[in-house]
Amino acid sequence: MSLSEVYGKYIKLFEEKCRRSRELYNRACRVLPAGVTYSIRFYEPYPFYVARAKGCKVYDVDGNVYTDYWIGHGALILGHAHDEIVKAVTKQLELSSHYGYAHELEVELAELIVKHVPNVEMVRFTNSGTEANMYSARLVRAYTKRKKLVKFEGGWHGGYDSLHTGVTPPYRGPESAGVPDEMIANTIVAPFNDIEGVEKIFREHGNEIAGVFIEPVMGAGGAIPANRDFLKALRELCDKYGSLLVFDEVITGFRLGLGGGQEYFNVKADVVVMGKIIGGGFPIGAFASRREVMEKLDHLKYRDKLERSFHGGTFTGNPVSMIAGITTIKVLEKTNAFEYLNSLGKQLMVSLMKVIEEHRLRAYVTGEGSIIGVHFTVEYPRSAVVAQTKRWSEEMYSLLHKFMLVNGIAYMTEHTVHFLLSTAHTSEDIKYLAEKFSEFLDLVKPYVPSEARL
Repeated sequence: MSLSEVYGKYIKLFEEKCRRSRELYNRACRVLPAGVTYSIRFYEPYPFYVARAKGCKVYDVDGNVYTDYWIGHGALILGHAHDEIVKAVTKQLELSSHYGYAHELEVELAELIVKHVPNVEMVRFTNSGTEANMYSARLVRAYTKRKKLVKFEGGWHGGYDSLHTGVTPPYRGPESAGVPDEMIANTIVAPFNDIEGVEKIFREHGNEIAGVFIEPVMGAGGAIPANRDFLKALRELCDKYGSLLVFDEVITGFRLGLGGGQEYFNVKADVVVMGKIIGGGFPIGAFASRREVMEKLDHLKYRDKLERSFHGGTFTGNPVSMIAGITTIKVLEKTNAFEYLNSLGKQLMVSLMKVIEEHRLRAYVTGEGSIIGVHFTVEYPRSAVVAQTKRWSEEMYSLLHKFMLVNGIAYMTEHTVHFLLSTAHTSEDIKYLAEKFSEFLDLVKPYVPSEARL
């Protein structure tokens, strides 16, 4: 039996478990492009459809139960349908789902963010991480009066045109049709965890660079953390050339700790982009900085529209998102959530690495805290370039994804392994995942190429 035949076997097992999902997918294909609302939610042969979720479990329309390591794109740090969030949101819905006017909850959530996130004094809310990055890019350009932006190979900052480049090989040019070359003409794609490469860019363009956008831990790039010394060197370069350092903490914000990546890596950012967790499971984004930077948004201080940076939106500061975010942060404040999450993350990383070592394979585990990735690569992936171009098998990723689904474990995506944890996960969940990973390596070891064996 070939590896492709093994994959076909697990496709059939999945189809047998998920017959009702196939019916829904057939309906979806008539009204949704590719049958999904986001391309990463599709996987072969079709996605399973969720009926409900609670804690770290999701239940599909066929009655199957999965331990969820995607956990709402990482947004649900307390797990699905957390009791305190459900209670707070239900109470708010009785008052209104949307005011469209100023209200106290937007002030309270902003105060909590300013309280916990280092080096920020003011906040503005958006409806997604993409919007937060978009408005941040506009803000750093307005503040510095410069045009160029730097982002990193494999870095994901949402679908905003100016940052929608350099995400996947060959890491040049637009990542989408409909993004003209001129939209990314002022965006420079830099090598991740390579300070010499970044220094070269600054020597050539330093006085033109408005901001440097970086994820402290790459998400779509494969749960790959930035080296602390690399982040510190970036900070020094930005100070030297008068550029703003932007931490995209849509994933790491309130996940690595209450202070996010700045606190975790002990490196100061000028602008912090947030999302996911601060909305408690509801749509949100935010960007924050020190007062002098954020005041470039102040229409009372800057009356001329060309002197200020615009920001707005119908659902900015939506009260349901605000109360869900407030409740989430207050739960995180009063519990040992991060100690627990980081210990679970360590358990998972150690367990997976042990399994890999026992099977004597060249495969690696990356991550920080409760953000973990697995890579079937011939060398340790210190960057997304290595993670995506040094793979010894594409089929392994697809087969692992299907194998785990058949065994009641869900994560995204079928092309990159992301495990995101919540406080609802347990040590027993981690043990089961490690056991299944070991079974998977037993299954595929006969098909592993020689260069991937130790």
